[in-house]
Amino acid sequence: MRPLIKADVICLHTKDGKVEPIRIRITDEDGQSQAFTIKEFNDISHQGARTMPDGYVVSDNTLNFYCKILVFGREKKIRLFSNPPYLEWMISYF
Repeated sequence: MRPLIKADVICLHTKDGKVEPIRIRITDEDGQSQAFTIKEFNDISHQGARTMPDGYVVSDNTLNFYCKILVFGREKKIRLFSNPPYLEWMISYF
């Protein structure tokens, strides 16, 4: 399993009760903050408890997204997730 990365996340909460991630901010190895706009996302939340391809287990309550971001001009795919009631967001690369 790859290590998880803690992230600050800006989300849109729609009037329909959905959560849409917009931007993330992480701290790199040098201690510098790096911010990225989410270019595309796929909401894979509420599909039951299971083990994800990156090896981490999620529950039916996990807010879970596959996202695409640009890092130094290259597209990266990440999984962004949070386990309520904790408002801590984590990133896993795949």
